[in-house]
Amino acid sequence: MTFKLKPAETALVLIEYQNEFTTEGGKLHDAVKDCMTSNNMLENSSRVMSDLRDKGCLVVHVPIMFEKGHREIGATVGILAGIQAGGSFESGTFGAEFHPSMTPDPEKDMVVKGKLGLCGFFSTNLDFILRQKGIQNVILGGFLTNCCIESTMRTAYEHGYNVYTLKDCTAATSVEAHASSFEHSFGMFSTITNADEVRAAVE
Repeated sequence: MTFKLKPAETALVLIEYQNEFTTEGGKLHDAVKDCMTSNNMLENSSRVMSDLRDKGCLVVHVPIMFEKGHREIGATVGILAGIQAGGSFESGTFGAEFHPSMTPDPEKDMVVKGKLGLCGFFSTNLDFILRQKGIQNVILGGFLTNCCIESTMRTAYEHGYNVYTLKDCTAATSVEAHASSFEHSFGMFSTITNADEVRAAVE
């Protein structure tokens, strides 16, 4: 696949590269580690982040974080209820911190505030940041493929951004769920691509 991306119009949006997912000892790491290993997700993500940052693209980090007790969550079923029950992504804890290889550059990157749900846009300032910076192209990587990545991808598409999803920079709780998302639905809302293609596309 051949396409070109202008750095000034392009943002790499990185969702929840936090220890809860990325690191041994994280509460959700065991659930995603097989998928992460299968596509070398963390290493690919770090490489594309550094390369696109150096080329002048905007790098945007979208962490999820809750206060102690997770009182922000009202869901009684589903993934948010599970996060609350497990005490995951609590502000100030190891699990909420960024993986060392995906730490934001304080001089160049932006960190989105307010993510308390699944979509990266819904309760945050993500759209404001992207529009203030004149972004037209949104490249997505992170967790979980069939949850926060999918929700953010669909909203970005509806907002009129050109969306690119990185098959080798995303992970789900199973390899099968990850592959199914890309096979059956992602092509309706985004250009399916990978780290090497995106790095080559940025001029």
